[in-house]
Amino acid sequence: MNYFEIVPYAFKKFSVLRALRTGVPTALYHAHRTSLPVSEKPALFTMNIMPPMMTVWYHLVQKNLGDRGDTTIFDCSGTLKKSQFPNARVQKYLNLYAATKSDEFLYHIAKNRKIGWVCDDDMFILNSKAIDLVEQSLSKPNAATFSFRPRDWWHFNIDGKEYAPSSSYCIAFNREIYCDKEKLSLSPCEGNTNAVSHIGKPVSRYDTFDKANESLINKGYTCDILPVEKQGEYVIGYSGMSTAVMMIWHFRRPEQMIDYLEAPKAEAWKGNTLFTVLSGLLAIADLQDMHQKITGKPYNLRSMPTKKDLDRLRTKYEPLLREGKSFDTVSAVSEVLNAAL
Repeated sequence: MNYFEIVPYAFKKFSVLRALRTGVPTALYHAHRTSLPVSEKPALFTMNIMPPMMTVWYHLVQKNLGDRGDTTIFDCSGTLKKSQFPNARVQKYLNLYAATKSDEFLYHIAKNRKIGWVCDDDMFILNSKAIDLVEQSLSKPNAATFSFRPRDWWHFNIDGKEYAPSSSYCIAFNREIYCDKEKLSLSPCEGNTNAVSHIGKPVSRYDTFDKANESLINKGYTCDILPVEKQGEYVIGYSGMSTAVMMIWHFRRPEQMIDYLEAPKAEAWKGNTLFTVLSGLLAIADLQDMHQKITGKPYNLRSMPTKKDLDRLRTKYEPLLREGKSFDTVSAVSEVLNAAL
């Protein structure tokens, strides 16, 4: 297989093999579908396929939200240790589409709560006032959602007005509107005719939550978004982490990972695949260090190259990236996270 063909194969391989750990727990969960108890607290949800990343995410949630929300984690690798997340509900769950897992949470686990908050595990909450923003925004009449990180490369044009897509990276829902009244889904689909691209490449597909987002706007609901100048105060995240994570699970030795990155021709680094993988590996290396800082114990990954090798690869290939691409963003995010711990 070519280097870019290995990525979708690795995703499928992961889902099949991890089902050996998560399949039965998923079936048992669906046999009962136990919901969170009735409470005014928001219900917070994430999904994880890389344990050291979950360590950092959970640590920051506990530090900044404390007991003001109830956290549910879908463990899609089947390798999280529940004892390390004592104040969360950890559920082994099949690695289905993010939209499917998020809807399961919103419609069933959080059904006794007004607010269901979905946050990717590579999107980290930095500010204790984040939950205040959520509660204040969703207390307004007709307020359906509050997003901390919208999509920025296109916008909706609906009846001559521009609306930023809220995205599903870190977004809180008024369940009474989203679930009970409108019965919507986060599922992606084709047919996005109201999208206006900012990058020259046409947008024709609805990604996760985009179709529901458009429906809410058309029905007159408010989908609030945190102003861009404030976003970095409340959340920060890496980009494209799942690809690198899948490659770590796919390979058995660091040498295989290094060969994967070095085998393609130089011009391949002008594309997105190799850049995304190496960016993710650099981030995961930093997250491993943060995991050790939090727990006092290392988290070893069998195919993870050493920091020395990653630095060599970064130095070698960064000059080959197309204009506007850089690994500096990873370093900047890691610096903020380390300071926030």
